[in-house]
Amino acid sequence: MAVGAALAVGELAVGVVPRAVTPVVAVGGWVIDHVPAAVKRFAIATFGTNDKLALRVGILAVLLLVAAGIGLLARRRPWLGTVGAAAFGAVGVAAGLGRAGVGVAGAVVPPLAGAAAAALALCTLVPRAGRAAPAAASPAAMGVDRRRFVLGAAGIVVGSAATGGLGAALQRRRRVDAARNRVVLPRPARPAPARPADVDLGVPGVDPFATPDDAFYRIDTALTLPQVDPHAWRLTVRGLVDRPRSWTYDELLALPLVERDLTLVCVSNEVGGHLAGTARWLGVPLADLLHDARVRPGADQLVSRSVDGFTAGTPVSAVLDGRDALVVVGMNGRPLPVAHGFPARLIVPGLYGYVSATKWVTELELTTFDAFDAYWVRRGWAAQAPVKTMARIDTPRGLSSPAAGRVAVAGVAWAPHRGVRAVEVRIDEGPWLPARLAGAPSADTWRQWSFDWDAPPGRHTVAVRAVDGAGATQTDERRPPMPDGASGHHSVVVLVR
Repeated sequence: MAVGAALAVGELAVGVVPRAVTPVVAVGGWVIDHVPAAVKRFAIATFGTNDKLALRVGILAVLLLVAAGIGLLARRRPWLGTVGAAAFGAVGVAAGLGRAGVGVAGAVVPPLAGAAAAALALCTLVPRAGRAAPAAASPAAMGVDRRRFVLGAAGIVVGSAATGGLGAALQRRRRVDAARNRVVLPRPARPAPARPADVDLGVPGVDPFATPDDAFYRIDTALTLPQVDPHAWRLTVRGLVDRPRSWTYDELLALPLVERDLTLVCVSNEVGGHLAGTARWLGVPLADLLHDARVRPGADQLVSRSVDGFTAGTPVSAVLDGRDALVVVGMNGRPLPVAHGFPARLIVPGLYGYVSATKWVTELELTTFDAFDAYWVRRGWAAQAPVKTMARIDTPRGLSSPAAGRVAVAGVAWAPHRGVRAVEVRIDEGPWLPARLAGAPSADTWRQWSFDWDAPPGRHTVAVRAVDGAGATQTDERRPPMPDGASGHHSVVVLVR
């Protein structure tokens, strides 16, 4: 109950203090930044896009277990309750200080206010819970003690619920959903090419060509979604440039916009994984902004910074080689969802997101790879990370039991910026056979594929591989995502009835 009071008061403090963060979020951010890469890979592989929810649940579970122990100790030594509450507050302050976008008051006030609330709750409850009734105490006297405890506990529970609810309401007032809904995106100067009629083959169970906003994967380091006011936001280009520049959101929208269908892939995607998606993006060519800033010779890395402190390092050559690298403001015909980077994010086709797709971007710095290591590079991932050619089987599912006869084997394949030339399927140890390919508007998107299989009864292994636009066949060497993306052929075992 004391921890509940602390969390509730912390929520209220975040609703009142500008640029504040709750202790749970601060500690969660610290965990994200400091746990070993192997733990991150395990979390993403196990929980997928629910990894942040799992982290929150884990932090709260540990917090409640430790708090239960402190509560038991405090019944015999009440001063331990105050020390424990102070320790929780200190951990929250330490985790909050240094978080990008969090002010000093925003890092200090919520955990200290929460610690004070916890200490007050313990001082109220422990004497009532720990008082020993005299041996000759009457049942009526013992009933009074129980009533005192129950009334005190009920008051703390109700007060915590009201305080937490008020804090949540104040925080909702800071959300930028209303501002986002008022944004009217200009028509693109260069609209996206028309999608071929056959981009979707119509095979049940295969991901659609265009991924809806709410189904698009989200992998980032933000435990809570940054709420960035588009009217206060600016994008700055600095570093090794002759003319540092800065644009407001309205100024960015006034520039010639480009619309493109692009496939994004997360480097944490396992072979056969679903951390990939395709959307129609609207944005300003990143190359135009760099040309305007006049990049100096020798600058080979573009470091993009998010409002939450995340950094990604992109080769300048990949931005200036003619591909559709964009500062994105729109997704599937609407302003970017907050979960995908509103008001603006980066996309560079052909590169994994951790080196190119910074959300909530606010700064672009021209530098060198020798001078700076971005967020994930400092944690052991490769600095150069082109997306690897990959094909995935969506249907039939592994260990499914289709009836003997004609079975549709189908899925998607991608090799962004190179394109997919062919997809081949192998049944058991037989030859590689060509699959039918769907259309694609460009080399920067994935393609659906389908193969008609006359399946005999029994246990069979179905494998798939892709050939990219340059004629290179997808490798069968099985490698994990770290350090530069997974590789290997995707296969499933099917039990044909």
